[in-house]
Amino acid sequence: MNAEVSHETSSDASVSFAERLIAWQQREGRHDLPWQQDVNSYRVWVSEIMLQQTQVSTVIPYFERFMQRFADLSSLAAAPLDEVLHLWSGLGYYSRARNLHASAVKACTQYGGTLPTDMDSLVALPGIGRSTAGAILSLACGQSQPILDGNAKRVLCRHAGITGWPGTSANTKLLWSLASARTPAHNAAAYTQAIMDVGATLCGRANPRCLLCPVRTDCKSQLDGTTAVIPAPRPKTERPVRQVRFMILRNTDEGAVWMVKRPPTGIWGGLWCFPELPMQTTPSQWCQTQGLLGTPVTTELAEIRHSFSHFELRITPTIIEFADARSNVLANGIMDSHEQQWCKPQALPDIGLAAPTKRLLTQLVAEHS
Repeated sequence: MNAEVSHETSSDASVSFAERLIAWQQREGRHDLPWQQDVNSYRVWVSEIMLQQTQVSTVIPYFERFMQRFADLSSLAAAPLDEVLHLWSGLGYYSRARNLHASAVKACTQYGGTLPTDMDSLVALPGIGRSTAGAILSLACGQSQPILDGNAKRVLCRHAGITGWPGTSANTKLLWSLASARTPAHNAAAYTQAIMDVGATLCGRANPRCLLCPVRTDCKSQLDGTTAVIPAPRPKTERPVRQVRFMILRNTDEGAVWMVKRPPTGIWGGLWCFPELPMQTTPSQWCQTQGLLGTPVTTELAEIRHSFSHFELRITPTIIEFADARSNVLANGIMDSHEQQWCKPQALPDIGLAAPTKRLLTQLVAEHS
C-alpha cells in the first residue's frame, strides 16, 4: 500500500481538488439523469440503491418505472413486497429491493414517512451503508458528508497513488480518511456529483481518459504511469459450483406451470421460482414425494448457468407434464396461495422473478406460440 497522500491532506489542497472537480462537473458532467430531476432524499436513495454494482444505462428504465409506481416513500411502504420485487425483476441483487421496502416501512413507522437526516439514523436502516447515507445527505440535504462508492474509490486511489486492492481494511480506512479530507464544507452536493461523474465518464476501469481529467496535473498514478494497475482488482478466488434441478410441473391442457415463492432470505429471497431439488433426487422421486399419480412425460432442457459473487449455480430445468396436473395437485391438498400457485407463462401476475426463471418462462411461451 502506498500512503503518500500528504499533498492532499491540507485544507487548501482539499478545496483545490474539490473546486476543480466541481468546475468540471458544471461544464462537462451529467445533468439530465432522472434522479437529478426533482431531487429529494427518497429519489436519491432509490437511485443509489439501484446503482450499486449496476450500470447507469441499466438502472434508468428501472428507476423510471419504479418512480411511476412508487412516487414517494409512503407508497413504497404500503405496497406488497411481491409488487416491489416484480418491478425489480432483472435488476439483480434482490436483497436491495427487500431492504428498500423494509427501510420504507421502518421510516414510515419511526420517522413520520420521511428518511431521517442524520448519519446514525440512516445507516441503522436496512441496506443503507455509510457511502449510501453520505450520498443521500450530501446530494439531497446539502450536508458535507463523504462518499466512497466504486467511482469515488477509483478516482481517489489513482490520484493518491494507493496501491493494492481498495477493499483491504487498511486501504478502506485510508480511503475514508481521504474522502473526508477532500469533501468540502460547502457545496458538497456538487462535489459528490462531480467525483461520481469523473469516475464514471473519465476515470474508468480500463482506458481512463486522463487528458480530459480536471485533476490530472497532480494525479500520482498519471504522473507515475500506473493508471493501468491502480486500483488493483479484488484477489481472485475459485468459486464453488452448485448444481440443482428446477422442476417445471406443467399442465398440458392449458400450459400453466406450478410456481413457488422462495424463502424471504437467501438467494432470490421472496421471488417466485420453480420447485428446486438436489441433482441426486430424480424427477420420479420428486413426483412421488408430491403425491403425484400417473406417469408423467419428462423433458430435460439445456443447463442454465447463473453466476453469483461467491458461487456459480448450474440449473437443469426438467419439465414434468401431466394431462391433469392441476387436479392431480389439488387432490393432494396443494392449493393456490400466497406461497404457491399455478401461473400461465404468457399471462403472469405481478410477481418478482429471478433471471433464470424469467428466461425459462419466456422459452416456454416461445415454444407454444
